Amino acid sequence: MNKLLFFYCCTLSISCNHSYQKVGFQEGDLLFQNLNCGELCNAIEAVTEGIDGKDFSHIALVVNVNDTLKVIEAIGNNVQINSLETFFSRSGDTAKIENVTVGRLKKQYKNLIPKAIAEAKKIIGQPYDNIFLLNNGKMYCSEMIYEIFKESNKTKDFFVLEPMTFKDPKTKVFFPAWVNYYKHLNKEIPEGLLGINPGLISRSNKISILKIENYK
Repeated sequence: MNKLLFFYCCTLSISCNHSYQKVGFQEGDLLFQNLNCGELCNAIEAVTEGIDGKDFSHIALVVNVNDTLKVIEAIGNNVQINSLETFFSRSGDTAKIENVTVGRLKKQYKNLIPKAIAEAKKIIGQPYDNIFLLNNGKMYCSEMIYEIFKESNKTKDFFVLEPMTFKDPKTKVFFPAWVNYYKHLNKEIPEGLLGINPGLISRSNKISILKIENYK
């Protein structure tokens, strides 16, 4: 996801006074988000499939910080901790959750959560990966989730990688948004290289999707 788009999305400010902990969020929950941030988000969602056909362009991890639930996410310029209010307001959710889906590791995998969270905290401040390449010292949102759970799973893949595509599934031609994006970065489009995305993680058989409709 383009860090410039994330910057613009993060400037949204929506007042929200709800207590998110009351709905049963737990440390280790995965939050899948539809940012609705324009052409690039649309291009991402067109080439990635989320659970139940939903569109996701971002993912974050719920963590407990001084008895307050927050999220760790790769967004903007780096990996960072943000409040749940900031996270939900970014996608336009106020009293009702409409653009965020909550996933939770199944019981047999919950032992991986403490180590994954510890790994996530270690990389806070690591630069955002706007090229979407693995193992380059930077992190994009779903890469962060992939890496921390791989580390917690004794360095074995927990979530799977798939070849990335930046082409319109209907025409098999690169989306203009991606062509312009990588041209601006003076980089080649990493078509076919292994990667991961929020939609792919949401379809994992290792997580359950929670039916949470509102914050209260």
